[in-house]
Amino acid sequence: MCGRFTLRAPASAIAQHFALLEIPPFTPRFNIAPTQPVAVVRQDATSAGVRRQWVPMRWGLIPSWAKDPAIGHRMINARAETASRKPAYGAAFRRRRCLIPADGFYEWQGARPPKQPYFIRLRDDRPFGIAGLWETWEGPDHQAVESCTILTTEANELMRPIHDRMPVILAEKAYDIWLDPSTEGGPALEKLLVPCDSRAMVAHPVGIWVNHPAHDDPRCIEPEAPRRQRVLFD
Repeated sequence: MCGRFTLRAPASAIAQHFALLEIPPFTPRFNIAPTQPVAVVRQDATSAGVRRQWVPMRWGLIPSWAKDPAIGHRMINARAETASRKPAYGAAFRRRRCLIPADGFYEWQGARPPKQPYFIRLRDDRPFGIAGLWETWEGPDHQAVESCTILTTEANELMRPIHDRMPVILAEKAYDIWLDPSTEGGPALEKLLVPCDSRAMVAHPVGIWVNHPAHDDPRCIEPEAPRRQRVLFD
């Protein structure tokens, strides 16, 4: 799964990577947690043509048919292998796909507490796009809530000792086809939803400071000797 991630890169680097004309100023995030606001990149058609937009959403997808928005607390991740066939995600998979900008994520190793947190990123520490889906839900007060979920896939060689799932990190050349709403599914999309090449990634153990969602500072990603037998991933 993917339950926490980071977005620390400068706004200019993020805008360049995702081919955005502009993005609003933001504070670097070191511990983005479920139900919090996140930024997504989606593709919209306007009178000026097709362009990518930077849109704030709530992390935890609320299906349009949901009676209680609290369902989103349980829908922060969707399995890439089955999302297109699930009632909660099927329509979004066909028509409302997005990228979730990140530059690292956390995973916890171990079946029982105390679990060991790890920070995982690309070897060159550049931003990347996680495959996501988004949806619009309207409450009784007719206020629209836009929310999103992260697609996960099986773990690659690097991640396997830590956890059996990982977010789908899309190749940059795949962004256009993933965002294109005219592509409604099938092999063209499914072949994109594979584990990232483990050779492009690194992981290191971090301290339990990251366990608390209120802790959102550089200390979250600081390397720390693991409390259990050391596993090397670099």
